[in-house]
Amino acid sequence: MRILVVGGGGREHALCWAISASPLCTKLYCAPGNAGIAQVAECIKVGTEDIPGQVALAQRLKIDFVVIGPDAPLVAGMADGFTAAGIKVFGPSKKAAQLEGSKSFTKELCRRHNIPTAAYERFTDVALAEAYIKAEGAPIVVKADGLAAGKGVIVAETVDQALEAVRDMLSGNRFGAAGAAVVIEEFMEGEEVSLFALSDGEHVLPLVGAQDHKRAFDGDKGPNTGGMGAYSPVPLLDAAMTERALREIVLPTVRAMKAEGIPFKGVLYAGLMIDKNGPRLVEYNCRFGDPECQVLMMRLKSDIVPALMACADGGLKHFDLRWSDETALTVILATKGYPDAYQKGSEIKNLAAAGKVEGVEIFHAGTNADGARILANGGRVLNVSAMAPTVEEARNRAYRAVDLIDWPEGFCRRDIAWRAVARRP
Repeated sequence: MRILVVGGGGREHALCWAISASPLCTKLYCAPGNAGIAQVAECIKVGTEDIPGQVALAQRLKIDFVVIGPDAPLVAGMADGFTAAGIKVFGPSKKAAQLEGSKSFTKELCRRHNIPTAAYERFTDVALAEAYIKAEGAPIVVKADGLAAGKGVIVAETVDQALEAVRDMLSGNRFGAAGAAVVIEEFMEGEEVSLFALSDGEHVLPLVGAQDHKRAFDGDKGPNTGGMGAYSPVPLLDAAMTERALREIVLPTVRAMKAEGIPFKGVLYAGLMIDKNGPRLVEYNCRFGDPECQVLMMRLKSDIVPALMACADGGLKHFDLRWSDETALTVILATKGYPDAYQKGSEIKNLAAAGKVEGVEIFHAGTNADGARILANGGRVLNVSAMAPTVEEARNRAYRAVDLIDWPEGFCRRDIAWRAVARRP
């Protein structure tokens, strides 16, 4: 098949890396792609959110199957565009992508179908939101209702912080249209993990879990980011907890969406908070996580393409996937200043040597090629990923590769997987 992957980040590099290994893939394209993706796919400069441009490209290239990577084009209805053109696509419809595109849509679905999640209310009026915060007290969580590149969540430790967040979002200063409404939630104690499952609109195929590191700096300090590292498997998300989360949260969601006439076809990424009482839903994403996708693709031993196609075709019921028992871990190298203002265009050197460390794959997230030179072109720039029999070995390999990369303008967290390491005897 001729396959097109839409996107140009680390998640899309990992997907292209996995898809390119499939015997079903005769030609792989990525639009727009990046300098790393260009090593495994032909990259074509069409914008990630350019729905007419991406559909026209797929028609011109006679594409058989499209995989949409990022959230924004899914929420905007790109999958519907390909479907209308008669092109098979992996990714939910615009209506189904509301599970990620609107926090309040998901919270209301959970309320109607008794899916365990944090108590909440939705507001568009500053005064009403402020009154609710003052009545509830802190800690409390304030979320932009729409897409905010993984940065639209403020865990306020004081009432004043929550009030400031609400004013900032509802004024339009912080996240623009994404913050035109806010969801204010109960603060949930526990440990957050990510569970992934494929859905064909009726059946669910569980993948594996991962744990992301959202804060910018070591010790979970600093602002929220799109993710500074991840690892899989997660000790907390064992077989019993996975089965419970599927039974109590993921399967009821898929059934609810079907019952309401909005079948979800694609990958469901359930952010879960787990405490002594079990799992509760933090939020849903309607695509693979970034950087979680990178560690999932490294652990996957089966061909990814038939599984993605089964989501589109409705064939997941009798499907199974094989996974490595080893640990995969990824460290994000980001441009100094991220997630706030940062400079583009600095040169990254010595990538070849870093990529030769045993068990290491380097996925590009925000890079451009300038002849033989690799230049930083984003906030999150590289995903230095490693596989090993234990989490400590995987971490050591990843940081060994990080330390070989010559990029003074970059930074990373040095404590990825600290929870898993702390749990080991």
